[in-house]
Amino acid sequence: MDYLERHRTANGHGQVAPRRVATPWLALLAGPLSYGIAAPALLLDELARATGTGERAAAAGVTAFGWGIALGTPLLAALLARCGVRTALTASAALLAAGTILLVLVPTLPALVAGAAVQALGSAGLSVTAMKLADSPRRMGVVAASLAVVGATGPLTGALVADLLSWQAALALPLLAVAAVPAARRDATPPDAMPASFDPLGMALLAMLVTSAVLTPHRPLVAGPVTVALLVLLVVRTNVRPDGFLPAAVARNGRFLTACVLVFTVGLVNFTLLYAAPDLLREHAGWDSTRSGVVLLAPYLLGGLCSGFLIAASVRVPHRVTAAALLGGAVAAPLLAAVASAVPLLLAAMALASLAAATGQGVLALRATGVVPGSHKAEALGLFNLAYLLSVAFGPAIAVTLSHQTG
Repeated sequence: MDYLERHRTANGHGQVAPRRVATPWLALLAGPLSYGIAAPALLLDELARATGTGERAAAAGVTAFGWGIALGTPLLAALLARCGVRTALTASAALLAAGTILLVLVPTLPALVAGAAVQALGSAGLSVTAMKLADSPRRMGVVAASLAVVGATGPLTGALVADLLSWQAALALPLLAVAAVPAARRDATPPDAMPASFDPLGMALLAMLVTSAVLTPHRPLVAGPVTVALLVLLVVRTNVRPDGFLPAAVARNGRFLTACVLVFTVGLVNFTLLYAAPDLLREHAGWDSTRSGVVLLAPYLLGGLCSGFLIAASVRVPHRVTAAALLGGAVAAPLLAAVASAVPLLLAAMALASLAAATGQGVLALRATGVVPGSHKAEALGLFNLAYLLSVAFGPAIAVTLSHQTG
């Protein structure tokens, strides 16, 4: 019996069983997204000089990247569900490359903002595709750990690349994910079926909702009511078109929504502590930002690396126990940071928050996609990751508010 005969599927139609994309390729496909968030952290002064603006204006590029991944996650997940893995990978890689080219070739603030946004759309598509292809707890653990580890090392890596090459090279780091696209395309299967219709109004409502939600921490009096109104309109649209851009089978699933709320919570705690960490270490230890950045590698690397093992092991633990442990970590971490003054305890709080967020992203992604119909897995992943990414928008704003209140 030849190779193909040994690998026929059991359905009797003579189809060859598809190969799985190797786990290291999935990690490379997803992980570099975190460079877009973390790599510019120590480069704002250099970006301000290069674009002839102030540091706050230069930080608009980071904000644009955050908006892009929040918006791109559900949009590219919908493309993934509609057209399959290969089309999603091609479109995402093209967006990532186009955004990166704009970033590195046109050193102006408008180009920085636009390039970061387009780059983020592509990064989001590659990341959500990697999570869809991660079809086991172990593989999902590797994907989640790659995102966390790259995020932990991103600021230092960005600074080193900028010193050795240029700030443009540091901003181009998310492009590394494109190296995994050929392997993922080669081993991907065609889409099972094309949805019967497209829902442009539902897509537009979700895009506007994401935009207003991202702006809410910065303009709460304006963006907050708009977000609520758009949410109501999207619920109405889902009732009118249950098979539309936001499938009712996902939006009305209580267990899916619970997973989204929980991942938002653990992400919110993690990103709030991450952005509050320099002030806490300056207050209690007198450290400057550079020393704090190096020392913070330890807790966030620990959280990211350990999360991969915990996600793989979660399959042997009842879900309620896992959810309770994640929620307990999310509650304990800020309490410990609030009462502790010793540096080891502060670092322990940050490690706990990092561990809860990185583990929660992987474990709860498996839960969120496991409780919805298989035909809506890609959309569920997109909406789940959107819930996690929204914590990136709210966490820093909360940290700044708390700093001003205690300062």
